[in-house]
Amino acid sequence: MEEMSKESKVRLTDARALRAYAHPTRMALVGLLRREGPFTATRAAELTGESVASCSYHLRMLAKYGLVEEAPTGGGRQKPWRATADFTNWPGYAEDPEVASAAQALTVAVVEHFFHRMTRAVEDRGTLPREWQEAERFTDTSLYVTPDELTALGEEIDALMARYADRVGDPARRPAGARRVPYLQIGYVAPEGT
Repeated sequence: MEEMSKESKVRLTDARALRAYAHPTRMALVGLLRREGPFTATRAAELTGESVASCSYHLRMLAKYGLVEEAPTGGGRQKPWRATADFTNWPGYAEDPEVASAAQALTVAVVEHFFHRMTRAVEDRGTLPREWQEAERFTDTSLYVTPDELTALGEEIDALMARYADRVGDPARRPAGARRVPYLQIGYVAPEGT
């Protein structure tokens, strides 16, 4: 099996795969494998608080849709898993109503996932050193842009973020004092009246 290329992506376009990934435990497992993997279902249970049987089941479901795979081992009974890509994406628009519905459900699940994580971080931010509290970003603005301009803006932000991408999979590249910082990009068309 070839090593994952940097910035590799898996694209979900099947309604069943989209619905399978929308499960909170599965999203958590893929994220953990990308940051901490490879690891076994036993380690997954330790990291998530789920049972080993539950983690094993969810890992098999993720493998069915190409999001994780068994990692090469040196033998033995251990069965480690690894993520198949650094990122997962799915259609923002689909002609097929079943795919469109499943993609929307996954997007809502991801938003809820990040909302809960961000809420917990905000509740705990008082325990951070002052320099981290001052460095955190909580801001918003409204822009008037075309679809092409919004796409270009996202690509420019992606290019800026790429400067730090090699640190995710290689702890040796992280400078002293670096911490994991989820950085969300959300650009959406505001509903009328909001």
